[in-house]
Amino acid sequence: MRRPWGWWRGKSTPQKVETYTRLSFHTFGLIEVLAVGLPLLGELGDALGGWLLVLVAGHAAVCMVTASRALDWTRGRRPRPVRLLGVLAGVTLAVAVVALVVAERGPDRESADTAAGGVFAAVLVFGAGVVALGVRSRRRVLAVVGGFAAASGAVALPLGMPGPAVLVTSLIVLVTAGFLAFTSVFSVWLLDAVYALDEARETRARLAVAEERLRFGRDLHDVMGRNLAVIALKSELAVQLARRGRSEAVEQMVEVQRIARESQREVRDVVRGYREADLAVELLGARGVLTAAGIACEVGGDTDGLPAEVQSALAWVVREATTNVLRHGDAGRCSVRLATTRERVVLTVENDGARPVADGGGSGLAGLRERLRAVDGTLEAGPAGDGVFRVVAEVPLGAREPVSGRAPEAEGSEVSSRTAGSGTRPGRAAHVPLVGGEAS
Repeated sequence: MRRPWGWWRGKSTPQKVETYTRLSFHTFGLIEVLAVGLPLLGELGDALGGWLLVLVAGHAAVCMVTASRALDWTRGRRPRPVRLLGVLAGVTLAVAVVALVVAERGPDRESADTAAGGVFAAVLVFGAGVVALGVRSRRRVLAVVGGFAAASGAVALPLGMPGPAVLVTSLIVLVTAGFLAFTSVFSVWLLDAVYALDEARETRARLAVAEERLRFGRDLHDVMGRNLAVIALKSELAVQLARRGRSEAVEQMVEVQRIARESQREVRDVVRGYREADLAVELLGARGVLTAAGIACEVGGDTDGLPAEVQSALAWVVREATTNVLRHGDAGRCSVRLATTRERVVLTVENDGARPVADGGGSGLAGLRERLRAVDGTLEAGPAGDGVFRVVAEVPLGAREPVSGRAPEAEGSEVSSRTAGSGTRPGRAAHVPLVGGEAS
């Protein structure tokens, strides 16, 4: 059964900001009804106050709908709501005129005049703030605010409001409507910035993968290009010599065989360098890349004395877990802990902001289990409560002799240690002790 707040935790950061922005503009409509409309019942009576309250509620509803459609337009999901913006401007002007008529010619009480006058100013302010969502340039926003302020004076003066009161009312509408319009424009700018940053983070991950693929292709080309050219040349020479019945053809084919075997060895070296992973490098790289992504990262543990094959397997766990934190969660903190005893070594990766995932997990976790199975290890991954996702990899040490050096060949991964910002090719860094520390 889905938890009450599961819908919120399942959203990404940009989606949360967008939801918050929409709720904020809907809250403005509720404030208009509760703070401006409801007092009319007590000040103007149930009949007149009730009708004016209905008008205020209708205006608030139009503001909510317009704000929602305008936000969709800013995100490129629907056309600009030009007609709806015009409807909102017309409804705002109509409600303002009715409120001003009630204030000037309604019940002869100061409190009634104040309540109706408050409706007059409020609908103009909220209307200007919402209409500002539907324009792009700064000049048009200023024109909208100035237009609503001028409209307040143009409506109030013919209905008998004194000149000084008209001027004060116009200034109030100008300042408050300008503030609300600025808030609207800033909210849209902030929402666009959050989406842009999220897209930039995804682009950075894709570029890192593309860069590593280019590196591998370049290395493979450098190794195989010359050797294949020599093999082709010598094979052609051997064919010509064989047709002439020359014994040197056998020598050329022996040389071709030698170069082919040498090429196989060099390709294995390239693949091994590409596929190897060093635990110390991966731990340092995980802290670097998570910190760069704005995630507080705590890394602790000591890699000294661990067998090379164990380090390689656990390094892939760190690499895959870090990638999952960046791509599939909305984490604010992450901890990576390496605990070693005489019997076993346990690697634990925890992060908050985990999104709901389908049962069974992805191919990345399955690949990690295969790697750990080669060293008799196990992997457990899943939610740990309160939006926390935990990955625990355990490898028994048993009677393994601690060795140092490069890890054995293992399968490739989508993100290399260079992606983590280490700047060092896998398998070439010394095993160094890591002290836990938090970066913000």
